[in-house]
Amino acid sequence: MDRDNQKPTLVRSLKKSALTFGSMAPMFLGIMGLVGLIQVLVSPRDLAALFRGNPLLDTLTGTVAGAVASGNPVVSYLLGGELQQQGVALYAVTAFILSWVTLGFVHLPVEAAMLGRRFTVYRNVLAFVFTMLIAVATTLTMRFVS
Repeated sequence: MDRDNQKPTLVRSLKKSALTFGSMAPMFLGIMGLVGLIQVLVSPRDLAALFRGNPLLDTLTGTVAGAVASGNPVVSYLLGGELQQQGVALYAVTAFILSWVTLGFVHLPVEAAMLGRRFTVYRNVLAFVFTMLIAVATTLTMRFVS
C-alpha cells in the first residue's frame, strides 16, 4: 500500500481547510454584517427601554436581547455599564452580557453547518438556561458580598 494515500499530508490538509473556509466565508461575512448592523441600529437607550423592573422577566429579556444582538465581549462590558447607568437591574445586565457572548441566534446557521445541528441545539439550549441561572446567582452573590 502507498503510505501517501493513507496519511494526509500537510499540503493536502491545508488545501482541504482552505476549501472549507472558502465555502463558509459568505456565511461569516453575512453574520459579521448583520451583527454590525444590529450594533449600529440599537442604542443602549433602546435596550434599556425593554426592561420593566421585574427580576425574572428582566433576566429573560436580557438573555433574549443579548442572544439576538450578539457581538464582541469587550463591547458587551461597555454596553452593560451603559445599561446600568440607565437604571437597568444587575439581573438583566448580567444576563445580557452572558448571552451576548455565549449565545447568538445570528450565528446558528454557521454553527449548525460547522458543528452539526444536534450539537448546536443542545449547546444553545444549555447556554440559554445557564445564562439565566448564572445571572441570578451573580446578582445574589453581589448582594451578599456588598
